[in-house]
Amino acid sequence: MGALVVRIARFCVATMIVTATGILSVPAGPAAAEVDRAFPRFLLFSGTDLWRSGNFSYGGIYWSPRGLDRDGFLVKASLSGGVYHYRSGALGNVRVFGRALGVQILPGWRFSHGSFETKILAGFDLQHHQLFPDDPSAGLRGRRTGLQTAVEIWYQPDDTSMLAADAAVSTIEAIRHARLAYGWRLFDRFYAGPEIAGFAAGSYRQFRVGLHVTALRTGIWEWSGGIGFASDNDGVNGAYGRFGVLRRE
Repeated sequence: MGALVVRIARFCVATMIVTATGILSVPAGPAAAEVDRAFPRFLLFSGTDLWRSGNFSYGGIYWSPRGLDRDGFLVKASLSGGVYHYRSGALGNVRVFGRALGVQILPGWRFSHGSFETKILAGFDLQHHQLFPDDPSAGLRGRRTGLQTAVEIWYQPDDTSMLAADAAVSTIEAIRHARLAYGWRLFDRFYAGPEIAGFAAGSYRQFRVGLHVTALRTGIWEWSGGIGFASDNDGVNGAYGRFGVLRRE
């Protein structure tokens, strides 16, 4: 497991270094610098997701050669890891603890029309799941590689409201998740409102309903978070919380 983590981390770092080197090797004068500030090309993001049966943390980067707010090609690279537990019927209802690590490299395209923005992404998905004790009946077990497709939507009907939605599907154990959130602009500082989300992998299902805060800016940082109730088909119910931060460069 340790050797795999090192290899994955090296791969992600190498990918980002190659990308950044190609970008930074292009000469830039004062005019180009002004364009860079007006149209940031990098978005760094990180966050944590907690619920009763586990927790995950993630981080990554978006890169668009023309600028994140312009239509065209972009790449999303992310690295995530966490722990979780469940009861295995195949092992006599024993509690199984899992450790997971995932890497996704997703090229895609940004489309927009007025205040409506869509990102469509598809690419490489690598995951590693280690179980204690080992559960031969588990679909997510050991190293798995596959393809992932994702859609991300942001829409502002007016200056006081927003709608955000995202969904992804992986060929690894048919993993899929989706989230939908609506928010109102409050104190001219952030959006807040209801959110719903769902996650599935193999026969496992989880549903969430809660409240979110989105696009709270403090200097160069932008914060988001959510809290609510989660329920799954293993009969585990309880609170969930998530927290995220991003920065444009």
